[in-house]
Amino acid sequence: MTLSTTDLIESSGLGLETAKRITQDALSGADDGELFVEYRQTEGLVFDNGRLKGANYDTAQGFGLRAVAGEAAGYAHAGDISEGALKRAADAVGAVKKGYSGSYAAAPTRTNLSLYTDANPLGGPSFEDKVKLLQEIDAYARAKDPRVRQVSASLAGSWQVVEILRADGHLVRDVRPMVRMSISVVAGTDERQESGSFGCGGREGFERFITTENWQGGVDEALRQALVNLEAVPAPAGAFDVVLGSGWPGILLHEAVGHGLEGDFNRKKTSAFAGLMGERVAAPGVTIVDDGTIPDRRGSLTVDDEGTPASRTVLIEDGILKGYMQDRQNARLMGMEPTGNGRRQSYAHIPMPRMTNTVMMSGDKDPEEILSSVKDGIYAVSFGGGQVDITSGKFVFSCTEAYRVENGKVGAPVKGAMLIGNGPDALTRVTMIGNDMKLDPGMGTCGKQGQGVPVGVGQPSMRINELTIGGTAV
Repeated sequence: MTLSTTDLIESSGLGLETAKRITQDALSGADDGELFVEYRQTEGLVFDNGRLKGANYDTAQGFGLRAVAGEAAGYAHAGDISEGALKRAADAVGAVKKGYSGSYAAAPTRTNLSLYTDANPLGGPSFEDKVKLLQEIDAYARAKDPRVRQVSASLAGSWQVVEILRADGHLVRDVRPMVRMSISVVAGTDERQESGSFGCGGREGFERFITTENWQGGVDEALRQALVNLEAVPAPAGAFDVVLGSGWPGILLHEAVGHGLEGDFNRKKTSAFAGLMGERVAAPGVTIVDDGTIPDRRGSLTVDDEGTPASRTVLIEDGILKGYMQDRQNARLMGMEPTGNGRRQSYAHIPMPRMTNTVMMSGDKDPEEILSSVKDGIYAVSFGGGQVDITSGKFVFSCTEAYRVENGKVGAPVKGAMLIGNGPDALTRVTMIGNDMKLDPGMGTCGKQGQGVPVGVGQPSMRINELTIGGTAV
């Protein structure tokens, strides 16, 4: 296929008029649906332990055709964008409409807003320049401290072009860049080794991230975290007041609260928040939004994967549940409006309600005031992996950087701290909210039902009373 960023379907072997005709026939009698066509280029380089460990470049293209009838959806996809392949897909999805007669939903509103450049980031620095940069990162980290044992660094970029065609002829195009840089440092002594990491990225080119100031700052941060953990003592276990740092710790809210506010879980009443619209679900002062309209952010979308413009959706306002994140199908079935959260990993995946940039808004407390208020607790600065049960809201998260707080003073770093709690319950235990809301540096990926999509998080510092800490101290 000869790619044109403004004419993806037309430049394929399919052709726009043919695609319109087949899509219209396939979706006749359905409630909703679309033809999603995608072209994607991806590149990744990994430098590990002093050498280039991996380099890949890939192009992929294909389409997905969906027909929605009531609560059912038929979906077929192929990597061959051709008339024959689309006709076979139309036959497959038609099964969901048998004996069903629906009224095709109105098209999404259009937008002239563009939240990111359409330039291809893979056309930026050359392969040789990227390898040289990774070598410089490795050398700089090893020269910083004799305790550095291992350095890993990677650069990744992608350029995605999508077109979304509906049965009514409504056509939407979006061109989506993405870059990410990751740095990991392992530091050690004769007795132990610990790691630290840094990542950044967004929907833009590499230029801002590969400046000397940025990558050296990233190495410094990864090394600082590793050296802090090298001095860490075993974390205590029990119930403690917890102060969460600003920025990346928002990943806890993303998992413990955000997924429970996605439309499909609430429509099926499998979320701990189901049926609570308009009720108090959090402490006063807690306001959480999902905002897909922040320019250049990793989780932002000019339009979602159904063609709906992204929006700023207020989920919880001053502790009151105000909204859910919706795709088109769940919004229609719940009598609500789509919020621009219909997302899919690729043309091979069906869309579903997903987060974009999920953020808790600032309060009025100085972060130092929050810390000084804690008599005996934990200060959690950064998180690694975690698990959450959507139905119950129960979560478990591991801290990658945390400190003991005693009598208002930040003390020794602790290792092995696990935050254990219940998302809806934890929201009611928020007692102080900082004035320092910060977005994460652009490194989040969210998994749901086997699909991964880029997301962003953010929050201010906050105090949560009486969270359970799973620790290793005896």
